[in-house]
Amino acid sequence: MTITRQRPVTPAEPDREEVLVDPGSLRAHLRDPGLRVVEIDVSAAAYDAGHIDGAVLWNAYTDLKDGDYATVDAGGFARLLRRSGITPGTTVVCFGYAAALGFWLLRRYGHHHVRILDGSRDEWLAAGGALVPSTTAPTPVDTVLGAADDRIRASRERVLRSIDDLDVTILDVRSDAEFRGDAFWPSGGSEPGGRAGHVPTARHVVIDGLKDDRGRYRDTAALREVFADVDLAGDLPIITYCTIGGRASTAWFALTHLLGRSNVAVYDGSWAEWGRTPGAPVARA
Repeated sequence: MTITRQRPVTPAEPDREEVLVDPGSLRAHLRDPGLRVVEIDVSAAAYDAGHIDGAVLWNAYTDLKDGDYATVDAGGFARLLRRSGITPGTTVVCFGYAAALGFWLLRRYGHHHVRILDGSRDEWLAAGGALVPSTTAPTPVDTVLGAADDRIRASRERVLRSIDDLDVTILDVRSDAEFRGDAFWPSGGSEPGGRAGHVPTARHVVIDGLKDDRGRYRDTAALREVFADVDLAGDLPIITYCTIGGRASTAWFALTHLLGRSNVAVYDGSWAEWGRTPGAPVARA
């Protein structure tokens, strides 16, 4: 997929057009062979109401997580790619509420031809794109995953070891209510047997300001402001977490691919795992 550059890239700034695609550019290349749009969300509601022609749906809860909210393993992800018509040479454009989670999983398993659609449904429509109510399922294909890149993933054990490690920043990117312990889930709900709160020593950064009202990622200065309390110039480890990994992956994407921060990992188990694990230390504020 060839992207027409919208602006020059400075040597000190990551190349956004390596990881983001403008709605107009996607529309122009939507029929290109070897392109697959993947919509990632927590339900099928938005997809069923109308989606980009040819897009497949990945449900974060049923396709990317199991009943205990554990992230799909390599075998399960390979099966998902096969039924989505994605080969190692396919360019994947991720879209939707949890687009960054799909991007992160693809990168973790060695798929580097992946971008995020930079904009909302309204931006897609404003660029002349259309939404369709149904799409013919892609033909299943043979595919092979690359080696898992565990440098960008943090396990629960790694987070536990990092609580008292002053060299590691644990970054909680959930809402104020979730961080304080007033809610387990983003909806404000509780979880039977679960505990609300945050990982002890975690730093709290609300990431609502990463995108503008069009659903586009803000410029570098604005992104730096969101992460003003984070060391963006260094390379000591940062671990992001949220509830199931969607917001944590969004923070990872912005830090790594838009701000050029190295050594950032996603705790993909996030609070759905931590808050439901007996004995895991929980702080409240």
